[in-house]
Amino acid sequence: MGIAIARVTGIGRVFFRSDNPVALTPWYRTQLGIAAGHSPWAEAAGPTVFAPFTADSDYFPVSQQTMPNLRVDDLAGMIVSLTAAGISVETPPEWDGAYGKFARISDPEGKAIELWQPPT
Repeated sequence: MGIAIARVTGIGRVFFRSDNPVALTPWYRTQLGIAAGHSPWAEAAGPTVFAPFTADSDYFPVSQQTMPNLRVDDLAGMIVSLTAAGISVETPPEWDGAYGKFARISDPEGKAIELWQPPT
C-alpha cells in the first residue's frame, strides 16, 4: 500500500505589490469583477496553469516578476466592457489557438494582466 501524498488543490490567493492598494482594489472589483482585497473570491471550477518562464522571457514585461492570467467565460463580452470603460485591450490574433483565446490589459499602475478563455 502506497503512502498518500498531500497535494495542492488550487490557488488560494495572489499577492502583489501596489503603489496604492486602496485605489487599485476597487478597479479590480469594478473592471474585472474580482473581490480584490482581503475578501474571498469564489472561483468557478476550471483549468489552471502554473508555469515558470525563463528570466529573460519577453512573454510579459521583464519589469514584472509575475503576470496574472485570469480565466474568463466570455472574452468578447469582457473586451466590450473594458473598451467601454476606456481600457486599452491587446488582442493579437496569433495569441489565439489550441489553448483558447487571449487578451491583455494593464491595471492603472501599468501591470500586465492576461485574460484567457479556454477552448470549449
